[in-house]
Amino acid sequence: MPELPEVETVMRGLAPAMEGDLIKLAQVNRPDLRWPFPPQMAKRLTGQRVQRLRRRSKYILMDLSGGETLLMHLGMSGRILVSGDPLGRFVQNHAAIGKHDHVIFHMGKGTRVTFNDPRRFGAMDLMQTAACESHRLLRDIGPEPLGNAFDEPYFFNHIKTRRAPIKSLMLDQSLVAGLGNIYVCGYFQHQLDVYGREGAPCNASGCKSLIRRIQQSGRSSFYCPSCQT
Repeated sequence: MPELPEVETVMRGLAPAMEGDLIKLAQVNRPDLRWPFPPQMAKRLTGQRVQRLRRRSKYILMDLSGGETLLMHLGMSGRILVSGDPLGRFVQNHAAIGKHDHVIFHMGKGTRVTFNDPRRFGAMDLMQTAACESHRLLRDIGPEPLGNAFDEPYFFNHIKTRRAPIKSLMLDQSLVAGLGNIYVCGYFQHQLDVYGREGAPCNASGCKSLIRRIQQSGRSSFYCPSCQT
């Protein structure tokens, strides 16, 4: 499941391909992903100019010139492919449209943006831009972990009466947005001190303990019994 940093990276990658450009044609190749698409989604997207791309938690939000916002969630296997960019930042040649290419944005400058999702765990929805914060998928999400609303007093005040494990609390999207199993257990995918290292030696200097794995909230947690007791 993509977590906040991956979704932010995808959003930033889409920005030069879509922001300011016109959706010349929105091609919708099936009626649903995880849930049914909103009524007349292709018609409502076609002819709209992408004003801004932004992220809220694990959702990508695309603000359109007509006053609506497209919400996108990648799910477990979703990905967004960009091709045909005239400035040479993306793959130049459009590949043949595949059976898992469910939504395709044909942009005015020749770029093609494809939402591909083999397992169809992703999601899309349209909402009024002015009412984004009250959307059923966004209204109960807590502050962004790097935003000004999330700080030590906020975190302490919201967990001081809770008795759940700290990991379970950090996974609670109503407490803090966007964190998933890996980012509350390891340090990014490039330096994993504990995540996925069950039975391996602890990396801490002078520590001779082996990494252990336990189940918390139905997910694997990894820790050093000496350094993280």
